[in-house]
Amino acid sequence: MAERRFLVVRLGSLGDIVHTFPAVAALCETLPASEIIWLTHARYKMLVQSSGLASKICTTETRSVSSLMKTIREIRATSFDTAIDYQGLWKSASLPFLAGVKRRIGFSSESVREFGVPLLYTDRVRATSAHVVDQNGELSKRAGAQNGVANFRLDAPPLHHEELSKVFLGHDMENHVVLSPGGGWRSKCWLPERFGALCKKIFESLSLRCVINYGPGEEDLAAKVRAASRDAAPVLFNGELGPLMSILRAAICVVGGDTGPLHLAVALGTPVVALFGPTNPARNGPYRNPSSTASAAQSSHRQYPQDIVLRAPNVVTTHRRQHRTHPSMLEIQVDAVFEAVHRIVEARK
Repeated sequence: MAERRFLVVRLGSLGDIVHTFPAVAALCETLPASEIIWLTHARYKMLVQSSGLASKICTTETRSVSSLMKTIREIRATSFDTAIDYQGLWKSASLPFLAGVKRRIGFSSESVREFGVPLLYTDRVRATSAHVVDQNGELSKRAGAQNGVANFRLDAPPLHHEELSKVFLGHDMENHVVLSPGGGWRSKCWLPERFGALCKKIFESLSLRCVINYGPGEEDLAAKVRAASRDAAPVLFNGELGPLMSILRAAICVVGGDTGPLHLAVALGTPVVALFGPTNPARNGPYRNPSSTASAAQSSHRQYPQDIVLRAPNVVTTHRRQHRTHPSMLEIQVDAVFEAVHRIVEARK
């Protein structure tokens, strides 16, 4: 019988789930005999599975009333000691509340975006840490973890040669750099023309081809990057999470903004050049898992530099979701990003 049974609620998104893993790992470390049931969106089930941190994974679709009602019934039918809502939204907090979980841990009003959500918690934690990973860890400590965060390891599914050939269309991609120009809010994104210029410079100066990773609705970004890359001929990738994990893990370096693929690359042990503007890297920047760093360093037989974060000085942090590139992102120049990539490439030879 499990020592305790926790309901972990983190529905999405990609980067946020990655930033929840260290906190859940801390629970597993302190209470190894406990059962952890993770509630998430179906599209992230494979990601949570790859962490090995959940005894069971339940999925729900928040836009479907029937799915939500089914989820509430399933939670109610299971005897949970505690629910931990790492998301802090009405949609995430309401599920354990309506299902009658007696102890519900979440952030206090000072630490959530949506007004009134903490009313649904029995335990309200006022986060004092700077980084969101450590803030999540404060919830885990309230639930009984000795430390807020702990090491974890993601197991990316193997990418077979046939699949790799389909992705890279016959190009030799043994050594590649991944560029991730998207990111949900356009205000957080570097200009696609600059990503294209970077791709061209990497190809001409370092003899490395780039993979342009893009998501649904970002076809225009990918096309602009490719056009600006000219004869560098980057490979465009818009695929499932499993192949993406394999491509990120095999990359020499990943360049992107405050996006899910960038944070996933960090968790997989790949060094990154992170381009930040309106969001604050002290809160949302790369969070290096020590075990993944050691693993990556061993695989390359030497220590590479830590992740490199580029952000213009004196930027005023804002989380307003705008459709135009934030002025602070325009201050990051192609030469500065290339120099950061060059440093990582040279260290990994």
